[in-house]
Amino acid sequence: MLDLKFIRDNLDLVKRSIKARGLVLDIDKLIYLDDKRKKIITKIGELNAKRNENSSRMRENPDEVLKISLIETGKILKKQLIDLEEELERVSVDFDLENKRVPNILSPDVPIGSSEEDNFEIKKVGVVPKFDFKPKDHLELGRDLDLLDFDRAREISGSKFYYLKNEAVFLEIALINFSLNKLREKGFDVFITPDVAREFIVDGIGFNPRGNESNIYKIEDTDKYLVGTSEITLGGYYYNKIIDLTLPIRMAGFSHCFRKEAGAYGQLSKGLYRVHQFSKVEMFCFCKAEESGVIHDEFLSIQEQIFTELEIPYRVLNICSFDLGSPAYKKYDIEAWMPGRDGKGSYGEVTSTSNCTDYQSRRLKIRYKDQDGQSKFAHMVNGTAIATTRVIISILENFQDQKGGVRIPKSLVKYTGFDYIPFKN
Repeated sequence: MLDLKFIRDNLDLVKRSIKARGLVLDIDKLIYLDDKRKKIITKIGELNAKRNENSSRMRENPDEVLKISLIETGKILKKQLIDLEEELERVSVDFDLENKRVPNILSPDVPIGSSEEDNFEIKKVGVVPKFDFKPKDHLELGRDLDLLDFDRAREISGSKFYYLKNEAVFLEIALINFSLNKLREKGFDVFITPDVAREFIVDGIGFNPRGNESNIYKIEDTDKYLVGTSEITLGGYYYNKIIDLTLPIRMAGFSHCFRKEAGAYGQLSKGLYRVHQFSKVEMFCFCKAEESGVIHDEFLSIQEQIFTELEIPYRVLNICSFDLGSPAYKKYDIEAWMPGRDGKGSYGEVTSTSNCTDYQSRRLKIRYKDQDGQSKFAHMVNGTAIATTRVIISILENFQDQKGGVRIPKSLVKYTGFDYIPFKN
């Protein structure tokens, strides 16, 4: 969330951010509720002072007639206090709900747009493969190479689940090891995180859906959710802590990710591209305010290194205002070339990295001391290292050959133990 004083001092800036994101939010209502809340708190303080004064007079005055009058006054004051405290609770609930809905402000270089078509392409890297045969999509390859089984998964678990089989299992594990080793070499602390988080942590990270439907699964009769990303559990790691940020804290977390993906159907969402469960390695950093922009660019650079070493053609996008989640000040996406996508080949999202400034740390009460000993909220940056399912799509589709097999990128061979997946009759 944003600092309320900042909101008051920068109302026009905050309103422009809300409008640019395509959100409907009455910021003036938030200010009204805050003013009302403060007035009630002042009244409660005044009534408590009167109650204390009334109690003192009762103790000090032996006159029984006057004491009866003071007792009645005390009852009236108590009733007024109860009413005000109940009103304060109602107003505070409304205030908190409105306050949590306010998104982060936008970086000045975020493109203003109303759809993903307005995302700005920064660059393209790599050569899109040209085949002298009709390339297959990953579903055909998964069937012909005995790597994927959606039919049995549909019977066992429902739609948008899958079995990985044979070489695909080792390919997923190789991608995880490849990315974790790279991040460890770059000074990241490496974690396997819980796949479950409490509601206040999920809320603190700021997973606010645009509509009424959450994209993550709630565990029935608990205050817990299955995580949609280890950003949630890494981001919550220092909840309510004052941390040492002499150096930025870089973390890499492996987790399974669970998403409802409601309404996600059609050609562009088929197969492994949009599923209810997948594995992911996430990058996360806690840093000082003046460092988050540099760390954000560093995360993008690491993502580019990963896809360059995987030999996968990609493009980098600066994400427009409409496509940003509430916590993000700025976000980059990498989209990889997928020859089987949409029947003719196109780019599909494989990573994102977001600078969320202090938006999440205010909710989660994560602070650090600056050089003057002043307490400040940490800045938080996140980014995908590897989301295995979409990278598997890219590898299968880009490195298929005329024999019907698939070459493994050289950077992965030491992790897979094989350099080729042959066609199976």
